[in-house]
Amino acid sequence: MTVLDNGTQGASAAPALAFYGKMLTFSRLQFGTDDLSAIEAQLAATLSGKSSNIPVLIDSEVEQDLSALVELLWSWGLQPIGVVTGLLDAQARELRLAIFPADGKRIERILPTKKPATQRQQVTANQPAESSAASSPEDNAATDSTATTETTLADVAAETLVSATATTETTLADVAAETLVSAEQITSLIYDQMLRSGQSLNHVGGDLILTNSVNSGAEAITDNSLHVYGRAQGRLVAGATGDKDARIFCQVFNPSLVSVAGTYCLRDNLPEHVIDKSVQVRFVEGEGLVFTVMDDV
Repeated sequence: MTVLDNGTQGASAAPALAFYGKMLTFSRLQFGTDDLSAIEAQLAATLSGKSSNIPVLIDSEVEQDLSALVELLWSWGLQPIGVVTGLLDAQARELRLAIFPADGKRIERILPTKKPATQRQQVTANQPAESSAASSPEDNAATDSTATTETTLADVAAETLVSATATTETTLADVAAETLVSAEQITSLIYDQMLRSGQSLNHVGGDLILTNSVNSGAEAITDNSLHVYGRAQGRLVAGATGDKDARIFCQVFNPSLVSVAGTYCLRDNLPEHVIDKSVQVRFVEGEGLVFTVMDDV
């Protein structure tokens, strides 16, 4: 999870680097031939000049001389930044071009070797804590709702983080409402603060749940589903890495932009009947974004 604030930050607190998400628009060029002359003729008929500086993704159904194709695109003012995974992957690696997932596929999560305290996830279910006494393998089962444990992920199997049949009388109130989860599990993030204008909240690896509002000029991005229980006025992005099963749920829906799996809709094009309502947004193949007022369901 990354929270960015465009306000001034102290120099002493500045990290060496930070991963963050931002909605960017790229044109995708699909090629059905390796004939560079035919490709150039099509570019000449399509582009009005050679100074557009448009970043593009290369998506080819046939083998290409990728180096020559890249040079041709640059000569026409296009800026190839990568390829859609497929026939050109090996050449793309040699040229140090990015390789993007195909439709409906997600980019692999970047996992830290040790999960910092700020990334511990809140427990939302009232489940018993893990027994401090030793238990047999038959007593261990995987669960998504866990209490804080001092054991590191390296010391336990990903499928045995919590005992579902623990006999201890310790309750959730006796332990901190945080947990370390297996790197193999999808990890939801609950964020309680308001997202203010200029802030960007990006979560990779699970649902993003906002219990407060998203102000105009802010953005919330996740590669899974997005839930907003306050007023949503900023940019809302779910399925950011191509997950077409991702959805957006809003209590009060009035965003400046909404996007699921790369398909987006601006505020001016939103259906009027969904504004300021409780709304679900999902992607449907062949239809695009589908907006459902949840009060009517």
